[in-house]
Amino acid sequence: MTVRVVVADDHPVVRSGIVALLHLEPDLEVVGEAGDGERAVALAHELQPDLVLMDLRMPGTDGATATARIVGELPGVHVLVLTTYETDTDILRAVEAGATGYLLKDTPRDQLVAGVRAAARGESALSPSVARRLVQQVRGDHGERLTPREREVLAGVARGLSNAGVGRELFITEATVKTHLLRAFAKLGVDDRTRAVTVAIERGILPGA
Repeated sequence: MTVRVVVADDHPVVRSGIVALLHLEPDLEVVGEAGDGERAVALAHELQPDLVLMDLRMPGTDGATATARIVGELPGVHVLVLTTYETDTDILRAVEAGATGYLLKDTPRDQLVAGVRAAARGESALSPSVARRLVQQVRGDHGERLTPREREVLAGVARGLSNAGVGRELFITEATVKTHLLRAFAKLGVDDRTRAVTVAIERGILPGA
């Protein structure tokens, strides 16, 4: 199944390089390119891609703002941040905006491609250094304890619900579900839904089968 991607980056040479890299993969199709956040939002509406590969710092509408708009207005379109910046503020803004993942531009090619595929499926994709920062940030604020809402979201995942299904059950948006999941992943030291549920059960956070 082909993954349709829009690439948003304000540097033409960088954008061309990303597009060329993705074109090498038979299951990835770049259907649009944007040089700023506003154009990325417009293309997302026009083309309904599976994924927008989003730079963060762009002129006009920045990547985090564009991400929030796309996720809020187009629930079926995922956003994967691809940037050179990994400050705590940048990471948290992107996660809170509803980004499915956060990769750095120095990510090896195979990991970037795998991240694009994972994010298009709605699965989290985080560069190792970003994951460490997110863990430090979350643990610094809350320790390793999950909030009641994070436990509710994980419980829904454990029952086999999709992010959208969890959102409907808890009366929250799919983007909010993703944010709770990413924070839960960081606290549990995992990077996928299955492992999160397994670890939560092992630690007694969720009841066992």
